Amino acid sequence: QAHAKVWHLYNDHFRPAQRGKVSIALSSHWIKPQHMTEKNIKECQKSLDFVLGWFAKPIFIDGDYPESMRTNLSSLLPEFSEAEKKYIKGTADFFALSFGATLSFQLLDSHMKFQQLESISLRQLLYWINSEYDNPQIFIVENSWFVSGTTKKDDAKYIYYLKKFIMETLKAIRYDGVNVFGYTVWSLLDGFEWHRGYSIRRGLFYVDFQSHDKKLIPKSSVLFYQKLIEKNGFPPLPENQPIEGIFPCGFAWGIVDNYIQVDTTPTQFLDSSVYVWDVHQTKKLIKVDGVYASKRKRHCVDFAAIRLQISLLQEMHVTHFHFSLKWSLILPLGNLSRINHTLVHYYQCFASELLRVNITPVVALWQPMIENQELPVSLAKYGAWENTETVQAFVEYARFCFTSLGDHVKFWITMNEPSVKNLTYTAGHNLLKAHAKVWHLYDKEFRRSQKGKISIVLQADWVEPACPFSRNDQEVADRILEFDIGWLAELIFGNGDYPEVMRAWLHRINGVDLYNFHLPYFSEDEKKLIQGSFDFFALSHYTTTLVGSEKEDAVKYDHYLEVQMINDITWLHSPSRAAVVPWGLRKLLKWVKSKYGDVPVYVMANGIDDDQNMVHDKLRVYYIQNYINEALK
Repeated sequence: QAHAKVWHLYNDHFRPAQRGKVSIALSSHWIKPQHMTEKNIKECQKSLDFVLGWFAKPIFIDGDYPESMRTNLSSLLPEFSEAEKKYIKGTADFFALSFGATLSFQLLDSHMKFQQLESISLRQLLYWINSEYDNPQIFIVENSWFVSGTTKKDDAKYIYYLKKFIMETLKAIRYDGVNVFGYTVWSLLDGFEWHRGYSIRRGLFYVDFQSHDKKLIPKSSVLFYQKLIEKNGFPPLPENQPIEGIFPCGFAWGIVDNYIQVDTTPTQFLDSSVYVWDVHQTKKLIKVDGVYASKRKRHCVDFAAIRLQISLLQEMHVTHFHFSLKWSLILPLGNLSRINHTLVHYYQCFASELLRVNITPVVALWQPMIENQELPVSLAKYGAWENTETVQAFVEYARFCFTSLGDHVKFWITMNEPSVKNLTYTAGHNLLKAHAKVWHLYDKEFRRSQKGKISIVLQADWVEPACPFSRNDQEVADRILEFDIGWLAELIFGNGDYPEVMRAWLHRINGVDLYNFHLPYFSEDEKKLIQGSFDFFALSHYTTTLVGSEKEDAVKYDHYLEVQMINDITWLHSPSRAAVVPWGLRKLLKWVKSKYGDVPVYVMANGIDDDQNMVHDKLRVYYIQNYINEALK
């Protein structure tokens, strides 16, 4: 009633002269059904009625409270007279909406959720308001998120929530026809945030509450919001636009499987018995006693699994197929005292059949898995790659593979993505020596006769500074790239030693007595052995991660590297939450070129998971198309 009287006061006495507008700011959350049932959907409607509709329906619809409130609260809810309803109805010149992190989204009274799920979808709320209240003009008068009270200048989390909300506002305007005419960020300065007090910050300017003059410092979000207003939105960036064109002649198109399907079941051609078909009674084949046919040699085409896989690859018109051998199965004891000749023959057949249909085999000698290093038991039992004896065992295994498969394999990979989780610096040290020794073994003893190439595949996901305006975040991103990629790449493709950034960082953190990480040293002879032990730069790339310097989320904070992993919630994500960021591949390839020169690069693995229940894998199609386009750029 007070609002309505003030509105009429302005309308009757001030509007003609001042020509202004007046409304009421209403805060709201958004809610989605826990299950897509009629009952749950009605509960969602009730939740919105009790929070937003309580005030919005009388003003924007008919002057009275929502039906669900009157039904559930009965006598607890006052009634308006017909005159009051008429007086309240229409007392707003626009719909002023508050949607954010404190009161409007995180409901203080959880009963108002009616056992449904809260959501931060501003776009869906705007669409609902548009439908529920007859397409009003909407002004978003308060919206933002928050960061930790300890966050100072680099408020990346705030930026990406702000980006999400403004993007959803734009989508509501462009795609849904919602009449939104303004947007306001909360707030200019850090302050006291209701029941959260000073434990969070929501200002664009950092306030030093401990200083005498309450010093103000602009945060990264200030620059973000300035640029956004300057551009009036999100204009398409030229570097993110797809291009048309063709790849160079001889460009390699491939598919990778960690391991091929191995099925060595004997075929019917190995059975020399003769059978007749009992067509009258049993309808089965009956063996003829004492009658035998002449045996023939086993042929590679006898393996049904090979025929199937080859036919699928032929349908794809690929030029290369990348797979890994199983060291633990080929040499179960870790040495040549016991060899699985059946498996070796299968690999020989697979490689030769690939060549027969003009597909180049790309074969990795060793592929660790997250849950298993895939080493022979005798080696895994005694320290795996921590033990230097594994290095020599790998060299002898490689020699056997080159001898057995080298006539069919012209593209060798010593190790496929060796930098698995929890790989120690000592193990990585030995891995590098093993790779280099195998490369030199091939170079000296097999290259001339087999005329092949050999290198190592390094996992290389891109990292991007969370705050593009922050020097601290850029330093963090550079550090992560050196630890993730440069750790192994710098020795092989660079100067023959570990990145200086790694040594300096480990020296610093070891000095505070919290850690004791030992990064081994190579002798000068070992450096010479490792440096240049490649024929091409092979990498696998799947996603991009944002990294920041300000600690915000303890779960995603790496204390060892002092880095905060941050998620841009506007990015596409797979079911496993892997971000789809095509431009990350292009930035990675440019980084490799800037660091290691014009070395030939093979992207040996690139892809993403998709909904397993869907035949039409639209996300994977989008991913492959756009990542390949970035490679073309």
